Amino acid sequence: LVVLIWLPLLVLSMIEGRAWGNGLALPFLHDIETHLRLLIAAPLLILAEVVAHRTLYPIVRQLVDNGVISDDVRPQFHAAIASALRLRNSVVVELLLVVFVYAVGMPLIWRDQLALDVNSWYATVAGGELHPSSAGRWLVYVSMPVLQFLTLRWYFRFFVWGRFLWQVSRTRLNLEPTHPDGTAGLLFLARSGRAYRVVLLALGTILSGMIANRIFHDDATLLEFKVEIVVAVVVFVFMILGPLIFFYPKLRAARRQGMMNYGALGQAYAREFNRKWLRGQLPGDEPFLGSADFQSLADLHNGFEVVRGIRLVPFTMKNVTSLAAMVLLPVAPLVLTMVSVEQLIDRLLKALF
Repeated sequence: LVVLIWLPLLVLSMIEGRAWGNGLALPFLHDIETHLRLLIAAPLLILAEVVAHRTLYPIVRQLVDNGVISDDVRPQFHAAIASALRLRNSVVVELLLVVFVYAVGMPLIWRDQLALDVNSWYATVAGGELHPSSAGRWLVYVSMPVLQFLTLRWYFRFFVWGRFLWQVSRTRLNLEPTHPDGTAGLLFLARSGRAYRVVLLALGTILSGMIANRIFHDDATLLEFKVEIVVAVVVFVFMILGPLIFFYPKLRAARRQGMMNYGALGQAYAREFNRKWLRGQLPGDEPFLGSADFQSLADLHNGFEVVRGIRLVPFTMKNVTSLAAMVLLPVAPLVLTMVSVEQLIDRLLKALF
């Protein structure tokens, strides 16, 4: 992949004298954004396919192994899997993504939003327009389309996974209100976020490269991009954890039914407990101290609290923060554009000691 999308840019830039210096505001070797996109983000987007497959397969399998999907709805569940696989492997969809990249991604997004209006290795500015070099043409017609295609394909795969979860959420699920995970046995679905950590790292790298180029070559500051950073984190995390909200109705129903069942059980037990221990109907041969009735009453109370505390979404704040950290990790080094390493260390020492 690197040989296809990055190496020709280096060679053509060297041939044209645009690899370093030569009076350009942005020589090729100084283009942080291009290197981060093509040398790091693009390979990560491909590596992420292996990670996602190895992580999602056991999660989907666990829906069956844990008994969440019962035998009578197994055909509906397998139909959802087959539908997801057809979409994921659809040649038509990928061809449409290619068409979108060349029709919209390059002429409207990259040239109007991402390309810098300075004389650079990929284009010369004249008359308010960009005139691409030979390396710039390779960038426009090969390198950037490949990266945009990989990115859009992952966005589509987020949609496929979300659609699959929506279909699963509409089937009859065997949920256990007293499950110790606090989500009636569905918390393992939050592990799907691990499948997409590498994708988020790649997307954060793309974001970091865009910001870095504008800091070093367009006199911008990191704080000018705080809105973009926050929006990117929210959107990316929501794309991964958002589909789990589809299970909200099921979890709400499980909590409501569980509270009704435990309420009825608790009422019956409390009535018998009071009759036995408080109304003088204590058997003469049963000791008061050490009776299991009191422990059972406490256990019943704990079970009711577990049911009442069911979270209505099968993920925790820890899942949110871990995914947000993957997006922010590539952006973090840009803090050094605002404060030197010495100043940062000095502030840390003052804060710690």
